[in-house]
Amino acid sequence: MPHIQLNNDAPGIRSLVLFRPDTGKPLYELAQALLRAGSPDSTLSDAERELIAAYISSLNCTAFCMNSHAAASRYLFGEQATVVDQTLRNPETAPISPRLRALLTIAERVTADARTVSDEVVAAARAEGATDGDIHDTVLIAASFSMYNRYVDGLATLTPEDPAAYTAMGERMGTLGYALPKSN
Repeated sequence: MPHIQLNNDAPGIRSLVLFRPDTGKPLYELAQALLRAGSPDSTLSDAERELIAAYISSLNCTAFCMNSHAAASRYLFGEQATVVDQTLRNPETAPISPRLRALLTIAERVTADARTVSDEVVAAARAEGATDGDIHDTVLIAASFSMYNRYVDGLATLTPEDPAAYTAMGERMGTLGYALPKSN
């Protein structure tokens, strides 16, 4: 049960956006910019961006965000959807590119303590082909999703338990992106 009266039955961040559209709008615009548009010189696919968001949410133990962004990443990966769960279980053994693995290391460090993003881990990502845009977007996705996770969990928003609910969310997010929800 949410800590505040939201006056809607939407799950996760959608309930908070409906509660406060004035703050929700810029949060959704940021998610759209990070998870769909990205930096002009970034090579990250939308599926990889969603996977970074799911990975950070997993590290932060935020079930709603992890499940919804993992579902979006699965949808966007299509026939290679199993890579999402393999990465969430263990990025070191998952069938992902060395570039993405190095970027996940940066994302993990941002989440735990951003001051530990060292020249060495950035150089390792560059050595695997990461661009300045990839590094920038990874850091900002990790920082933003740490905030989103704390927002969702700090207000104890509704977290569906039915996996089918996340499948539908993932398809919506994968096709429509981050459009402001209509009021109930």
